[in-house]
Amino acid sequence: MTTGAVTQVPMNDLQIQYGQIKSEIDAALAEVIANCSFILGPQVAAFEKAYAEYCGVEHCIGVSNGTDALKLALAAADIGPGDEVITTPHTFGATVEAILQIGAKAVLADIEPDGFTLDPEQVKRKITEKTKAIVPVHIYGQMADMGPLLELAAAHGLKVIEDAAQAQGAKYRGKRAGAIGDVGCFSFYPGKNLGAYGDAGGLTTSDAELAGRLRELRNHGQDPTKKFFYRELGYNHRMDGFQGAVLGVKLPHLDGWNQRRREVAARYDEGLADIEELTVPPVASYGEHVYHLYVVRVPDRQELAAALKEQSVQSAVQYPHPLHLTDAFARLGYAEGDLPVCEQACKEILSLPMFPDLTDAQVDYVIEKVRQHYA
Repeated sequence: MTTGAVTQVPMNDLQIQYGQIKSEIDAALAEVIANCSFILGPQVAAFEKAYAEYCGVEHCIGVSNGTDALKLALAAADIGPGDEVITTPHTFGATVEAILQIGAKAVLADIEPDGFTLDPEQVKRKITEKTKAIVPVHIYGQMADMGPLLELAAAHGLKVIEDAAQAQGAKYRGKRAGAIGDVGCFSFYPGKNLGAYGDAGGLTTSDAELAGRLRELRNHGQDPTKKFFYRELGYNHRMDGFQGAVLGVKLPHLDGWNQRRREVAARYDEGLADIEELTVPPVASYGEHVYHLYVVRVPDRQELAAALKEQSVQSAVQYPHPLHLTDAFARLGYAEGDLPVCEQACKEILSLPMFPDLTDAQVDYVIEKVRQHYA
C-alpha cells in the first residue's frame, strides 16, 4: 500500500468535478441567461425528461429542494392532520420535518440490526388504523428492503413514499431508487451523488394523475393549461432554470461517478476489513449501493476522528443524534431506549472521505492512518 505525496484528504471536493465539466456547465448556464428561463423553463423540462428515463419511470417533477419534494408527495397523497406516517429515526431531519409540517403524526420504527435502513418487522408493529403511508429512507446510498415494505403497504392500503435523497442511481433488485414506491423524493443538494449548484429536488412516479397534481401543487396549485386559475391551494416549490441546466449536464456522468464510488468503497473494504474494532458498511444482497457516504462503525469514534484530523484526514458523523432524542422532535413522545438499534448506531458511526475524484493514493492514506490508530 502506497500513499505517494498525499498530505491531506477532504470529505469532498466539488471544485475538482467542476473543473472536469466546466465548459459544459458554463455553456448551459449561459443558455439559461440568454433565454431568461430562470424559473422552470426548457432546461428544467429537459432534465425532468432525462431523469425520468434514467430512473425508469414516466414522470419527473423538478422542485425547489428535497424537503419540499417530501412535503409535496405527502400533500398529493392527501395526508394531513389525524393521519400517521411511519418512517425511520436514522435520517436527516427533513424526513420527519416534512411529515410534521403537513400536519400528520410521524411514527418512528427502528432500523435493521445489520444496517441503517428501516426494519420491516418494526414497521409492521407500528401500523394502526390511522397509518396512511410508509416513508423508507435509502440511507448513505443503499436502498431499504422494499419488498417486505411494499407487501405491508398492499395489505393495509398504504402509500409508499421513497426518501431517495441519498440514493441517485441506487438499485433494488434491478430497479432504480424512485421507481418502486408510489413516488420517489430526491434531493439534489450540491454534495449529493447528483448535485445541483444550489438547492434543488425532484419527484419520480409512473402515475400520470399523481404527476399532474404534483406539477400543480409545486406552482401554487395553478392549472398548467389556464394561467392564474387555481385548482387548489399549492406551494411555491419550483426548480429554477440554473439548477435544471446543471443537473442536465451532470446526469450523463452519474453512472460513472457512482462506479468510482464503488471502487473507492471496495478499496476501503479491503484495507480495513481485518481491523477487529471496525465494521465496514454492510451491503445488502438485494441491491446496488452508490455510496453517497462511506460509514464505518467503531467503539471509539471521537478518538478515531481526532487521530484522523491530526493527520489532515477529514471525517464526519451522519448522524450523531437519533431524531427522537433532539429537541424539535421530542413532541413525538419517544424516550431514550425506545429505538435501541438506531440509538446504538448513532454512537458508533463515522463517515470517511467519499467522492468520485478521490485518488487511490488518497484512499490508501486514509486506510493507513486508520490502521495506525488501531495498531
